[in-house]
Amino acid sequence: MKPAQNKYLQTAVQTATPAQLLIMLYDGAIRFCRLSIEAIKQKKYEEANYNLGKAQAILRELAITLDPSVSMSEDLVKLYDYYIFRLIEANTKKIAEPVEEVMGYLVDLKEAWVQAAKMVTSGAATGAQHG
Repeated sequence: MKPAQNKYLQTAVQTATPAQLLIMLYDGAIRFCRLSIEAIKQKKYEEANYNLGKAQAILRELAITLDPSVSMSEDLVKLYDYYIFRLIEANTKKIAEPVEEVMGYLVDLKEAWVQAAKMVTSGAATGAQHG
């Protein structure tokens, strides 16, 4: 990564809201899944392994940052564990299908978080107008 890009990314992360950070993590996991799928299809297994590892690291980060007091956290941890299991399976069997499955789920979850963030933002804006 170029120094200017790195500085931009660092600033973006430092100024992001928690919702924006979550969406950035999903974007990263989706990007690494896409790269893994392409690498597997091209039989570039070392590259696939690297990108699958990156996707797994993001999923682990998503899991450990969950608030255990929130009721759906336990279910999300189980989902993330399943996704990691499927990515490991893809890596050991050198097949793209499990990664494609996980990527589909991640895209759906990301969209749900984007919509939730919009609802919170619009609710906060509405509350500020009425407050």
